[in-house]
Amino acid sequence: MAILGIDIGGSGVKGAPVDTARGELLAERVRVPTPQPSDVSSVVEAVAEVAAQFDGFDRVGVTFPGVVVDGVTRTAANVDKSWLEAPAARLFTERLGKPVSVLNDADAAGVAEIAFGGHDTKGLVMMLTFGTGIGSALFLDGELIPNTEFGHLELDGKDAEHRASDRAREQEDLGWEKWAGRVQDYLRHVEMLLSPRLFIVGGGVSKKAEKWRPHVEVRTPIVTATLLNNAGIVGAAVTAEQAHGHPGAIQVDASSQGN
Repeated sequence: MAILGIDIGGSGVKGAPVDTARGELLAERVRVPTPQPSDVSSVVEAVAEVAAQFDGFDRVGVTFPGVVVDGVTRTAANVDKSWLEAPAARLFTERLGKPVSVLNDADAAGVAEIAFGGHDTKGLVMMLTFGTGIGSALFLDGELIPNTEFGHLELDGKDAEHRASDRAREQEDLGWEKWAGRVQDYLRHVEMLLSPRLFIVGGGVSKKAEKWRPHVEVRTPIVTATLLNNAGIVGAAVTAEQAHGHPGAIQVDASSQGN
């Protein structure tokens, strides 16, 4: 079965067909800018533009930067507010003419990392993506606990992602070491609340870990996401495969995917 994974981000919409047995892209990914404003109809068309670059796929997995429950988008922190309560899975399914499953973008990245990243997944494991915002995905013994929003914890009196996201680093023109100090404060706060066994760090900064990682000291081991910025695409496709043709029905059992 050919499955297309599409990852909607704050700055770009990217996708590719995925080998869901190996966790690998089957073609070079295609990327288009996220429309501004990122309203429902514009983003649906951007996803269709990416999908049109590929053929032969049977179903599609789409990530969304917000909470997704039964295919409906419940939050929209980094996209247009028209996405609040939008029936995303149905809209994408109707536009693409294929069954579409929709899930939170950080959850998708986490699903891919747990399945294919080669990490120790015993106990509580936390995936964090630092990009336009801060996405979180929580796993207990390899099982996804969906739709956590730990990027919105309070840090220094503000929403954490307004202080420690990659976009905050760029907007405030922070050096890597100074930004790493904010990440350290954030991770220590999360440690205090959850005591995870492992942090997996993904998003755009995962490609530049050597610039900031040495400046972060926390008790919990930190590893860089193995799939880097392709994790969302792969996780979306894995989820679509496991949804068994029911658009919006997210049935993730990441532990069943062998490395």
